[in-house]
Amino acid sequence: MNNSWLNPGLLGLTILALLAGGVAHLLDHVLLASQLWSGSALLVGVLLLVEIILRLLRRELGVDLIALLSILGAVLLGQALVASVIAVMLASGRTLEYFTSQRAERELKRLINRAPRFAWRLQDGQLVQIPVEQVALGDRLLLRMGEVLAVDGELLSANASVDESALTGESLPVSYAAGATLRSGGVNVGAPFELRASHTAEQSTYAGIVRMAEAARQSRAPFVRMADRYALALVPLTLLIAGAAWLLSGDPIRALAVLVVATPCPLILAVPIAIMAGISRCAHRGILIKDGATLEALAAAQILFLDKTGTLTSGHARIQTVESAGVQSQEQLLYLAGSLAQASPHPISAAIVQAAQNGTRPLGTPQQVREQPGAGLQGEVDGHEVRIGALEFVSPSAAADAWAQSILRRMDYQAAGGSFIGVDQRLAGAVLFADPLRMESPHALRLLRRAGIHKIIMLTGDRAETAQMIGLAAGVDEVRAGLDPAAKVAAVLQGRELGKTLMVGDGLNDAPALAAADVGIALGASGATASSEAAGVVLLVDRLDRVAEALQIARRSQRIARQGVLVGMGLSLLAMLLAALGYLPPLAGAILQEGIDVAVILNALRALGGGLHNGAGKALEGERIDRLKREHDDLAQPLEAVRTLARQLPKQTTEQARTALDSLVRLLEEKLVPHEQNDEDQLYPLLARHLKGDDPLAAMSHTHREIFRLVKLLARMNADFSASSTAPSTEDIQAMLQRLDTVLALHFAQEDELYHNLDRR
Repeated sequence: MNNSWLNPGLLGLTILALLAGGVAHLLDHVLLASQLWSGSALLVGVLLLVEIILRLLRRELGVDLIALLSILGAVLLGQALVASVIAVMLASGRTLEYFTSQRAERELKRLINRAPRFAWRLQDGQLVQIPVEQVALGDRLLLRMGEVLAVDGELLSANASVDESALTGESLPVSYAAGATLRSGGVNVGAPFELRASHTAEQSTYAGIVRMAEAARQSRAPFVRMADRYALALVPLTLLIAGAAWLLSGDPIRALAVLVVATPCPLILAVPIAIMAGISRCAHRGILIKDGATLEALAAAQILFLDKTGTLTSGHARIQTVESAGVQSQEQLLYLAGSLAQASPHPISAAIVQAAQNGTRPLGTPQQVREQPGAGLQGEVDGHEVRIGALEFVSPSAAADAWAQSILRRMDYQAAGGSFIGVDQRLAGAVLFADPLRMESPHALRLLRRAGIHKIIMLTGDRAETAQMIGLAAGVDEVRAGLDPAAKVAAVLQGRELGKTLMVGDGLNDAPALAAADVGIALGASGATASSEAAGVVLLVDRLDRVAEALQIARRSQRIARQGVLVGMGLSLLAMLLAALGYLPPLAGAILQEGIDVAVILNALRALGGGLHNGAGKALEGERIDRLKREHDDLAQPLEAVRTLARQLPKQTTEQARTALDSLVRLLEEKLVPHEQNDEDQLYPLLARHLKGDDPLAAMSHTHREIFRLVKLLARMNADFSASSTAPSTEDIQAMLQRLDTVLALHFAQEDELYHNLDRR
């Protein structure tokens, strides 16, 4: 019975009866004392009997039978005080279980209870309050300060400041500009703003979150059900030990003592509380787990499958160039591709649409659109049959085309992605784009290995050559490229034969593979997407390292649950043996059992706490991290200048080369070198305090020294370049520039990753 008033009320009543009976006994009213103690115990016994009958009607056998037998035995044997103490023990255990369960579910209940009930709709110049169920697509809504966003929508106002901490665990408000897509569930912490609804309340992000949170609260993990079976096995064992103690000693009090200490609270309380605490802890960090079974499967995972686009990479592709095969112009190709791409939710399509919308021509409306997941998109635009996607999909006969092969080579060299464009059944062009690796991807994969993942496999529909470059940069064990959704499912099913599998993805194409894995994890997905509906875990924060955090929480929660079972049941069995031998009387046994119950429950609540980031340093303040990132952005100019001159130097005249080199050296000495020296003298000593080891930044300090050396050599070359007798060759200068460019690119990438991983927001 989980009524908020019943268990505390029962506890108060049994304590009052125990104290009143004690006072009566002191006043020599022995009969009254016995009646008060026995009456409270029998009341608890009646409640237990009702619950046992109800469970039997559901074909369940509860372990409360032992508690009922101990109460009846104490009353029949004239041990009224013992019966009263048992009643207090049971009532306090139930009350403690209720309150600890409430605490363990706190984050889930917070998500559920804060779901908005009403919205303010702008209608005919009037502001009308309506139930969220009546919000329709396209409705203009007003969000006032402090109100929760009821539905997903497009921001119509100039800007908005939204607190998304309930969704993501990130404490700082997020600022949005006009046109941005806002997820439901956030809180407006700034000025009122207008929103155009893009989803109904039922289809919105927060509705999906609430559904998962409610399912998690009502779920029972396999480990919990297994614990129930173990607890039930304790019933015949207890009766056997109690009967043997009575038979061998001839003293029924010993049998009673065995029954008193045999209540299996460590099993029936510790496990569900630890599992629910782990789920709640995940929710606090923006990791929504569907149920206890998912948490247990997550804790046992050994093999990780990862989608590439939007999972290992940022998913925010940036169009680099549009190439024409010679028939249509670049502008015409971008128009046709952008018009067709409007019909697809794929991140690459969104990037093509965005690039095309920057042109001067409004996009057309695609007709008869068909999408082949993992291959491409086709349809009609302005009477032309248009295809965009893989070369084999766009034009199978063009696989040996020299122009197509040159584009494929460029994609390989630049580690870029690309979509070919076909117009009227002919290969017409290609769109090349960059989808950079997520900043946290290499670090996240290292954390996952430390958390127990044995093998990491990347699955992608991209070409093998491009996929291999991403895989090497991220640090995966195996790359499987050129896969359609069915092939991804087959790969995951094959992996399940080797151990428990995780599949992490973010797009609609990933939904079948997410469902095929033991645990599917939707990265940064909204609650309404097919991928998150197929997943057992939804990461509300768009960061891959939260997968490692979810794994750590799951394994810690299960470890705590097992500890509670082994230690609690071990102590209970030991107490049963002591009681059977006559060393533990019933009254002392009841008090001891209460202590065991409290200790086990408090241990289970540890799953709500930290224990994460073992071996990692403390997080830096968010403002300092942002400042470091801004400083890196400010250095983009000298870095790009080095790269540009290294590429253009052989094409320049001697005078042009001298002028460009002199300007570059001044830029490096005035802007780059002081920044790196300041990092070495002030920033690195500060960062070292947030990292482990005697000198955790030794390798990066070595890179600083190499940068200083190369800039100094470049300055000497610049000075000698003006003297004809000692002038270095342009080949030597170019080689030095290329070396400096390589060192700078690697060093800045390492620093960006370091700053990103020290940011725990």
